[in-house]
Amino acid sequence: MTSIGDILKQKDPGLAAELTVRVSGRLSLELRAITIEPSPTRHAEGSALIAFGDTRVITTVSVEDRIPQFLRGKGEGWLTAEYAMLPRATHTRTAREVTKGAPSGRTHEIQRLIGRSLRSVLDMKALGERTLTVDCDVLQADGGTRTASITGAFVALVLALKKIGAMAALRDQVAAISVGRVKGATVVDLDYLEDSAAEVDMNLVGLASGAFVEVQGTAEQKPFSKADLDDMMKAAQIGLDQLYVKQREVLPAFKPRS
Repeated sequence: MTSIGDILKQKDPGLAAELTVRVSGRLSLELRAITIEPSPTRHAEGSALIAFGDTRVITTVSVEDRIPQFLRGKGEGWLTAEYAMLPRATHTRTAREVTKGAPSGRTHEIQRLIGRSLRSVLDMKALGERTLTVDCDVLQADGGTRTASITGAFVALVLALKKIGAMAALRDQVAAISVGRVKGATVVDLDYLEDSAAEVDMNLVGLASGAFVEVQGTAEQKPFSKADLDDMMKAAQIGLDQLYVKQREVLPAFKPRS
């Protein structure tokens, strides 16, 4: 297997020279162990169980022959997403949001991000008058739940489109990765301990064609420079490229529409 050092020597020797070892034992630009299990559930049109290290998310895609009122008569489909964490996905029990009466602001933000990300690779006209509902449920959280959700949900989406004979609606491949600055070093795929201590925390959603859907970045302790941003973008791209490969390994027949 090609090491992250070898990858960097080919793509960016400057970053390769700055590789550092993290508390977890990973190199600064090394992803956690990524596994994707396609079709772990029986009933959903598409599903995938994804793990980013100790973060585990079950994603499903349900298909219904209906559309929202605002799309009536346009001959287009729609995709919407929901996200939730199981009560013991974290170290201490978190109350189900249904008992609070409404999702939190964080949940709304993540749901909208997942929906935007997956809609970016769909041709809604080619999808036809159908609604795809993506459910992302976090079984265990150790940082990167939203990036794992998007990356796994894409696999579930492809499987659902294949099942209903609508692969023509798929026009690209999407994945997401976290990147940040921890103790002055650029690191990718942050776990919870790194995320909670990061000086800069970013999430990027990218397409295999090379474009970005979303870049979310925040300085938690001190502002970051343009050079820092450039390094983080390069590091994120290296991570995304590996995720695209992981997705295609479990989708051998997948080919994005040109």
